[in-house]
Amino acid sequence: MKERSIAFVIYEGFQPLDLVGPHEVFHCAGLLAGGYRRLVVVAPCAGLVLAESGLPVHAEYGVDEVDPESVDTLVVAGGEGVDQARRDPRLTGWIREAGASARRVTSVCSGVFLLAAAGLLGGRRVTTHWAREQQLMREYPGVVVDCNPIFIQDRHVWTSAGVTAGMDLALALVEADLGRDVAHAAAREMVMFLRRSGGQSQFSVALWSKEPVTDPIRAAVSSIHADPSARHTIADLAGSAGLSPRHLQRRFTAELGTPPAAYVERVRVEAAQRALAEGDDPVEAIARQCGFGTAETLRRTFHRRLGIAPSDYRARFQSTANAYMELQQEREQEHS
Repeated sequence: MKERSIAFVIYEGFQPLDLVGPHEVFHCAGLLAGGYRRLVVVAPCAGLVLAESGLPVHAEYGVDEVDPESVDTLVVAGGEGVDQARRDPRLTGWIREAGASARRVTSVCSGVFLLAAAGLLGGRRVTTHWAREQQLMREYPGVVVDCNPIFIQDRHVWTSAGVTAGMDLALALVEADLGRDVAHAAAREMVMFLRRSGGQSQFSVALWSKEPVTDPIRAAVSSIHADPSARHTIADLAGSAGLSPRHLQRRFTAELGTPPAAYVERVRVEAAQRALAEGDDPVEAIARQCGFGTAETLRRTFHRRLGIAPSDYRARFQSTANAYMELQQEREQEHS
């Protein structure tokens, strides 16, 4: 196959896994299939670059040393330093030129802010780390932000969620280039899922709504969090807030950015997530405890909101100790 040039862009304060994760996926696939021989690390200036954790990484090239037109696939790392990096006109200018001619333009986590600053995202659908969603929407209103998927492809632009999601993105690129067999072999070699089920919402349990600004809405919100399993109809919440149902509906939506019914459902989902991850109650009991009524309603809600079944969520996020105890109990039952 034709040799492919993949350029990884880093800067002071980048997230090291945003570089190392995808880099190793491409390297592993290259060893398996004889491709991806040219992987280059580019920074504003060549030499040591400190990651946000303080890890020193050697950048082989500065942006002035790499012909932008030589880049086949551009991979821009995210990190705490991205807000400063996107103010560097030399860096954003090089990214703009490389992105204009590259076959693919990609970012990991908050690296999408550098793509936006370089003018490469106009009107495209993108994702980033869920904690940066509101900032991206606010600062780049012309970009369509969707922070549920692990990664998104919009024509030749690929963007991914935070940190390890960059490896999921890299595997998808390997599959597009070299086929499913090579991608599967690379995933197996690196002990990864070829495709992770669900989206970012299975990880982000906080920061999904605004804070209430008035006492009546605070009272309604407090009643929801105090007992997610309660009925929480509009009439019930209106009574807690001391408002009419119609007034409550309007004020609640205006202050929190989501209607009361949707808010109640998300709080119940959070409660179920915690119960699944921290305890060993059966799904049926958790459904009742968290206000879903039946296990089937809980399952449908999890699939719709998180893209994953409650049992799979538990298997993925439950503590190692709890998982070990469950395994032991299952073995005891098998031998009884």
